[in-house]
Amino acid sequence: GDAESANYEAVCSGRTGHAEVVEVRYDPHRISFGALLKLFFAVAHDPTQKDRQGNDRGPQYRSAIFPMDDAQRKVAEDYIQQLGNAGAFTAPIVTTLEPGHPFHPAEDYHQDFARRNPNQPYITHVAKPKLEKLHAAFPELLKT
Repeated sequence: GDAESANYEAVCSGRTGHAEVVEVRYDPHRISFGALLKLFFAVAHDPTQKDRQGNDRGPQYRSAIFPMDDAQRKVAEDYIQQLGNAGAFTAPIVTTLEPGHPFHPAEDYHQDFARRNPNQPYITHVAKPKLEKLHAAFPELLKT
């Protein structure tokens, strides 16, 4: 989607072409892109759900990776194939690779949403369990 339609209300309509995503900035000397993919597929969401994450439905909730270059695209492609060959999930992986899309930051009221709204139902029922899963599965990757 374009910058003009990159607002919460428009994106929720499912008609803008946007996806709700997180931009991950990282130091490749400290963690690899492959390690980030492992976290993404293990904790972040269900990569077998097409246009859906939990109760949220629509193309804006698609499982997608937006690689920054051909090297990232190739690593992601290979990793998805490895997961599929290993039967890591009970259904086919539907995650798409969508290079070349610009990132548009969410509105200010969405920034640090979980920290500012710890008792909001989505945070307590969806985000917090994912964070707990992350802590249990990958404690060595987290800051104390």
